[in-house]
Amino acid sequence: MAQILAPSTQWQMRITKASADASPMTSKMWSSVVFKRNKKGAMKSSAKFKVFAIKSENSTINRLEDLLNLDITPYTNNIIAEYIWIGGSGIDVRSKSRTISKPVEHPSELPKWNYDGSSTGQAPGEDSEVILYPQAIFKDPFRGGNNILVICDAYTPAGEPIPTNKRHRAAKIFSNKKVVDEIPWYGIEQEYTLLQPNVKWPLGWPVGAYPGPQGPYYCGAGADKSFGRDISDAHYKACLYAGINISGTNGEVMPGQWEYQVGPSVGIEAGDHIWASRYILERITEQAGVVLTLDPKPIEGDWNGAGCHTNFSTKSMREEGGYEVIKKAILNLSLRHNEHISAYGEGNERRLTGKHETASIDTFSWGVANRGCSIRVGRDTEKQGKGYLEDRRPASNMDPYVVTSLLAETTLLWEPSLESEALAAQKLALNV
Repeated sequence: MAQILAPSTQWQMRITKASADASPMTSKMWSSVVFKRNKKGAMKSSAKFKVFAIKSENSTINRLEDLLNLDITPYTNNIIAEYIWIGGSGIDVRSKSRTISKPVEHPSELPKWNYDGSSTGQAPGEDSEVILYPQAIFKDPFRGGNNILVICDAYTPAGEPIPTNKRHRAAKIFSNKKVVDEIPWYGIEQEYTLLQPNVKWPLGWPVGAYPGPQGPYYCGAGADKSFGRDISDAHYKACLYAGINISGTNGEVMPGQWEYQVGPSVGIEAGDHIWASRYILERITEQAGVVLTLDPKPIEGDWNGAGCHTNFSTKSMREEGGYEVIKKAILNLSLRHNEHISAYGEGNERRLTGKHETASIDTFSWGVANRGCSIRVGRDTEKQGKGYLEDRRPASNMDPYVVTSLLAETTLLWEPSLESEALAAQKLALNV
């Protein structure tokens, strides 16, 4: 029996070769069966269904799955490019497909394309055309072959970046010679929560109720501790296939919550890789029938929120004497705390409460190996006198273009006044 389509689990009808009523079927005589069984045993159509086709002795019916997995490479030079961009909310990913006449290796080989910005909250209806500029290419793990995912940013027809295009400003900062010379590295820890469809309650939780308290779930294993591992693993492999610099994954403190890490990535690449990984995660959860949320505090109460901790270093930080450079960077970050907080994600005030491994949103702090601080420095960095810092303030729904470029700007390009620098140094010295 060849399964054609299986969006949900329903009961199956089996036809055996031994049945006296069964007759041989040719490829012209096959039929598919779509049904759902009600309490009385009658069959009726349903939105939740499985479709089955009968396999005969003479031929096998091609399945929808076969077409989805079809390798078109031997038959055409054409490829499918999935153009991906960020919508009007600043967190929603949108995409559409087009045929390209041959495989490409660089975004410059791809044409610009337009979309209806009035349908994404990015343009008025009377002047709705927005132009996509291809910026980064990844292999498409869903279509395979030479097909690609294309990260784009958005411009007006006159060539001006639209207000939600955060990549444009980030690219300017990362192209500054001072920043280029320092080779900024980023390691981004993307946390996310999986929700049951319809009820919007975390995966694995009893509907309308709560599981046992936090403790056994972080990096846990077992049916009563780990919910959604298949999604995490599928995403991990899909990112590796795509060429995303994913470096690891783990179950998080709150059940139904997961994390993956991307990096080390240099400059603008960090934002491109995070957005591509988010798009892939959206597609995988779509296929699994599970809802993805990047809300920084999806469940109120005594539960961990979801962050996007951003590890950052420069060439000077990674070399001998780097610890002093790190402390100077922390001083600068303390002076621009409010600017960073305002750009670090919507709803972050619900997460940064000073509890659940966070610092208070109102107070800047730093410490060695302290996960309750705004900025954490690792024990190895302190011991070796060089390394990196971890900014623990960004929310899970932060824009990586904004966060990475702001870190580079504040620590490499922005110069505080001598007076404010001296006052901040005194305050931080008392805080440590």
